[in-house]
Amino acid sequence: MSNPSASLAIPDSSLAKEATDLLREHSTDLLFNHSIRVYLFAAEQGRQRKLHFDPELLYVAAAFHDFGLIKKFSSPDERFEVDGANAARQFLTAHKVPEEQVQIAWEAIALHTTPGITQYMHPEVALLYSGVGLDVLGKGFDQFPSELREEIVARYPRKHFKEDFIQEYFAGFTRKPGTTYGTVNASICERLIPGYKSPNACDVIAASPFPDSE
Repeated sequence: MSNPSASLAIPDSSLAKEATDLLREHSTDLLFNHSIRVYLFAAEQGRQRKLHFDPELLYVAAAFHDFGLIKKFSSPDERFEVDGANAARQFLTAHKVPEEQVQIAWEAIALHTTPGITQYMHPEVALLYSGVGLDVLGKGFDQFPSELREEIVARYPRKHFKEDFIQEYFAGFTRKPGTTYGTVNASICERLIPGYKSPNACDVIAASPFPDSE
């Protein structure tokens, strides 16, 4: 197993510290602990897979990945993932981070709930997705070193996480359920909003203004 102290460390650059301060200032304890766990899980997965990734960039992406759930950063009509990605872009650009790295962080956050794509992208994009998948869904639970997993959770607890996360998560897009169309979050809206049904792709295709050819 990796050195436990190294595996529990978060980047200590001024950029990372400022991201931590913003995360602490604007998020709840639940989202704060979740975001740090996501980074620690993702970074360890990267080390295990011998991927070359930028820990600082991955950390900022993890810190900002749920900012779109926070009212201050939530737009009226964008997916919450895009809102978080845009907040990270603004933060990184203000710190004169090169555009290529800014775009990687943007993609990592925008796609962190999108299955089947991120594994073919930059390591930071793939790792943010897998870190979120482990913490929220338990994907890769048995493959992750159990001792380290328990240390991470002891330091950043999951108190009532399953039930409370669903509520905080849903609250981030409850007023704009239409933005979840085509995403995994549409099912959450259908479960928690009485009478809500996400548009069906068959109906959308049938309603296209294009007539069929004779």
